[in-house]
Amino acid sequence: MPIAFAAPFCYHILNDIIARKDRDMQTGRPYQTATVTEKAEEFLRGGHVWVYGEEILSLTKQPRDGDIVDIVSQKGKYLGSGFFNSRSKIRIRTVSKNANDRFDAAFWVRRVEYAVRYRQSVMGKNLPVCRLIFGEADGFPGLVADLFESLLVLQNTCLGTEQRLGKIVPPLLSVLSDCGVVVEAVYMRNDSSIRTIEGLPQESGFWQGDGLLNDYPSPVLITESGIKYELDYREGQKTGFFLDQKYNRLAIRPIAAGKRVLDCCTHTGSFALHAAAAGALSVEALDISPDAVEAAQRNAKHNGLEDKITFRVADVFDFLEDKVKKGAREYDLVILDPPAFTKSRETLRNAIKGYLEINTLAMRLLPKGGYLATCSCSHFMTETYFRQMLHNAAAAAGVSLRQVEARKQAPDHPILWNVPETDYLKFYIFQIV
Repeated sequence: MPIAFAAPFCYHILNDIIARKDRDMQTGRPYQTATVTEKAEEFLRGGHVWVYGEEILSLTKQPRDGDIVDIVSQKGKYLGSGFFNSRSKIRIRTVSKNANDRFDAAFWVRRVEYAVRYRQSVMGKNLPVCRLIFGEADGFPGLVADLFESLLVLQNTCLGTEQRLGKIVPPLLSVLSDCGVVVEAVYMRNDSSIRTIEGLPQESGFWQGDGLLNDYPSPVLITESGIKYELDYREGQKTGFFLDQKYNRLAIRPIAAGKRVLDCCTHTGSFALHAAAAGALSVEALDISPDAVEAAQRNAKHNGLEDKITFRVADVFDFLEDKVKKGAREYDLVILDPPAFTKSRETLRNAIKGYLEINTLAMRLLPKGGYLATCSCSHFMTETYFRQMLHNAAAAAGVSLRQVEARKQAPDHPILWNVPETDYLKFYIFQIV
């Protein structure tokens, strides 16, 4: 009997919570109000955090860019509060859906503590090298904070967040200190072109704060999962290192042991290094960028693995096609970790073709019983698209796939189920059967 009433009971509780939140919204709040369309209301109630310009019906007064505004439905019901920016296509980026929140210093301290304590729980001993803040997934629109032992690297693409960094960075350093992590320098890596759209300058430099260094070596040597890497946080991609593949790199180690491994799009050599360290029979790593290959070679030397990995500058498509044409069966494990083939819906069709081609070639190259580790880091290439592409690639290659693992980004890059933009990395390991 209780089971029969469970669903209606939960439904009424949910409605009561929503109604109570609307009743509790205090009058006289100091924020301007934006009334939004039914579509925006539906998305916000469903858990999304953005309001686009065309979804705003009216504003009580024109707020300044970067100001916090309250978002309400056409019936005046509170939906959330967020940063307003008239220059951005995403006109409001929500920071809270609690009508009782006041966005003072204490609010940002609580938000920082929540983010760091979460990493403490899910990352454990890996806390010193991890992503501490992952933008909207942690309630900090546009902000990324990557910790590399005693160096903290920040990237930000949101005006409202930028205006409040003085309330975010100091408590972040304080909470880290409480966790036993002492940060010596904070580097602002703000060279993204998206900043221009937000009305922010493209600039990089060290955060000025008490006890912080105004300079820091670059590159700096870090250790992740027992592997040493040179971190070029000033000129390297993003913040200098891709932390999201942390546990996926570990996942290939047992398979790589005793195998002949090919690591395509090796970048800094991370997968190749893990394969060699795990006892691979041989490892070959390639990348189209000469600078990337040189960096990967240096990383191999840092780990004493320079004699166990062959690096080469090559286009992955040409390389794989040449090997397939020769009928070579030189590898037991092929790793495909290409850059995002698409960063917009407009180029998705061409991206799917690229993923299909590279995966088909890799499947043809492998012998029966061989292994393929393949991934995509574009959220536009959804799980559905990626899986369908893999089905099509297997059919084109004339092979069957036995799934070993299906993985995502590391948990320091949390996924909000109602914010698809936070769910971007797909990683599969298959055996060719």
